[in-house]
Amino acid sequence: MNTEKKLWISDKSFFWLVVGISLVVPAVVSLLRYMPDNLRPSVEFARTLPRVNAIINSLVSITLVFGFWAIRYKNDKGLHQKFMATSFLLSTLFLVSYIIYHFTVPHVNFCKDGWIKVIYLLILFSHIVLAAIILPMVLYTIYYSTSGQFSKHRKWARWTFPLWLYVSVTGVVVYLMLSPCLGN
Repeated sequence: MNTEKKLWISDKSFFWLVVGISLVVPAVVSLLRYMPDNLRPSVEFARTLPRVNAIINSLVSITLVFGFWAIRYKNDKGLHQKFMATSFLLSTLFLVSYIIYHFTVPHVNFCKDGWIKVIYLLILFSHIVLAAIILPMVLYTIYYSTSGQFSKHRKWARWTFPLWLYVSVTGVVVYLMLSPCLGN
């Protein structure tokens, strides 16, 4: 019995949408990193966004854990979907806020030296790489759920959940380590 839902987009079209998003988002973030400071608009509220982003990432971590709990221990698909949708919406809000921040505020280098800088760079590197990888994984995990392809959803979620949680937690850790350098 085929229980797959018909969506507004085909599997092939969704694939190309994910490819496009997965290429554009890291490209935009990279371009903003190297954008000349004289081209950045001065937006004072943007200096508060790193703290806001850390709060959003903390909330993403919490909703991810509750979403996992809802499906794993309560077997409550409705509650699971609400938590996961909240995680996705918060992550989307984070991404918008992150792009606004990096569009308006010059890049800030880590201001400490020694072993703490090595630890910071290792966490930052793993965070950046996995953030780029997790984006298409999240999109596909959601796609498989909303299209009724639950066996595929479960297979993807086994990898997506821990990586997404790692990215959200390390986002907070990066902020906490970098915050003394922000000059706020």
